[in-house]
Amino acid sequence: MQSIAKDVYVEDQYLGVTLGAINLPHGLLQIDAPPSPDDGRAWRAALLNLGGSAERLLVNLDAHPDRTLGARVMDCTVVAHEKTAQVFRSRPTTFKAQGEETGADWEKIPNLGNVRWSPPEIFFSNQLTIRWDDAPVVLEHHPGPAAGALWVVLPEAKVVFIGDAVLKNQPPFLAHADIPAWLETVKLLLSAEYRNWLVVSGRGGPVSVETIRHQKEILEQVLNKVEKLAGKKAAPEAVEALINPLLGGFKVPSGRQGQYAQRLRYGLAQYYIRHYHPSSAVPEEE
Repeated sequence: MQSIAKDVYVEDQYLGVTLGAINLPHGLLQIDAPPSPDDGRAWRAALLNLGGSAERLLVNLDAHPDRTLGARVMDCTVVAHEKTAQVFRSRPTTFKAQGEETGADWEKIPNLGNVRWSPPEIFFSNQLTIRWDDAPVVLEHHPGPAAGALWVVLPEAKVVFIGDAVLKNQPPFLAHADIPAWLETVKLLLSAEYRNWLVVSGRGGPVSVETIRHQKEILEQVLNKVEKLAGKKAAPEAVEALINPLLGGFKVPSGRQGQYAQRLRYGLAQYYIRHYHPSSAVPEEE
């Protein structure tokens, strides 16, 4: 666990997303959970060492299984955006580790079995302020990577947890994305409003301005390429030709090549079908 500001911590050692913790006088605010039950129990034990109040609240930055599968292990109240809550209403009560590979990290967990979801008990539409200290913590809706994506904003400390808005050296998840909205979200991070802030990605931890700019460039490339395919009325299978050029924009470890290629394959196909072939689209989760 790494301290990045007073009483603000990140953990990037578990499979899945980068985790956050904010230790406040009234209680502990947790940001996302590891998808592996064993990792979840280890993370919960590590958080006990922070001491403080027994009150705990878990924020899910969106509905992706990498950050929501382990919520029940954390055994506390869950808060999320209302569109994330809507996703859980359409999901079965129990998650089953099967189906098409999406390039997510949870798919690498052996013997995951059936897991009961822990749906959000508190949700909001635009903004929610948590006053567990003199300095408030603000949850803000910032769609793009998912309809229910949100940020955890600490105005006094100038720290912001942004989930999948920016990914560090890995391709984005596109299946449920709104790329034009996502670009507006990334542009906000590059504006004067967030100058000199510490920006924490949900996949990779603190990120530089250069990494944020790279995310913007990748999204612009994806949007340009799929719109060209749509202009030619290409079949969804045509997105296969986009995978290697896009993957070349990242320094991908050899052990992750297959996973990240599949992430792009699945995400590009679903995005293209949803936005340009809606009659054949699968039901939209987010």
